[in-house]
Amino acid sequence: MRTSRIRTASLAAVTAALALGLTACGGNDGGAKAAGGDHAAGAAQRQSASGGDGKGGAAQADNGGAAKESARSATVSGAAGGAASKDTTAARQCRGDEMLLTAVHRFAGQQGDHLLVTATNKGTKPCWVTSYPSVKLGDVNSTALPHSKKDNPGGGTHITLRPGGTAYSAVNLFDYGPKHHTAKSFALALRGANGHDGPTYSVYLKGEKPQFSWNEADVLNWSTKKPYNF
Repeated sequence: MRTSRIRTASLAAVTAALALGLTACGGNDGGAKAAGGDHAAGAAQRQSASGGDGKGGAAQADNGGAAKESARSATVSGAAGGAASKDTTAARQCRGDEMLLTAVHRFAGQQGDHLLVTATNKGTKPCWVTSYPSVKLGDVNSTALPHSKKDNPGGGTHITLRPGGTAYSAVNLFDYGPKHHTAKSFALALRGANGHDGPTYSVYLKGEKPQFSWNEADVLNWSTKKPYNF
């Protein structure tokens, strides 16, 4: 009986010890699981935070792109505004020394005989011409030719010429016979808005027939289109 009790007690002790071992192992496993869970949760939180930062980075990139686009648009608008402002800035009157003045004798000896006058802005800034050029044929001390009565109205308009821009006028020639005058050049001055003439410049004709004759003559207003362009 005593032996049976000892065995029973020993068996109970072993069972208890085994139960404690299993409990400890279970506790360790639970701790590993808990630690793993905490680690996974922490990783998930970090991933979530990383994802959040990624979205924030994308948003920042988008905002940065929008800012860049906005800045580019502002720059373009500023450039366009500058160009518009430059175009709308009041141009000054053209000066003869900044103009290339040429003339060609057209329809020589025919009906419509005239001198095509061309004025090209060779300066670096816009300038304007107005009315009709003051033209003196032959002797520079002669009287300036009158404005053509058949010309279109609008002589008071300022025609702005950008650098390289060209305006046209014409000297109508009327040759009635042997008592005419003959020349190969003429004097030209630009008129101001007040009608006064500027400095006078000599213009020599180009082309196959530079010599021209006239009994009477008159002048057309400046225009951006060639007169008698038929």
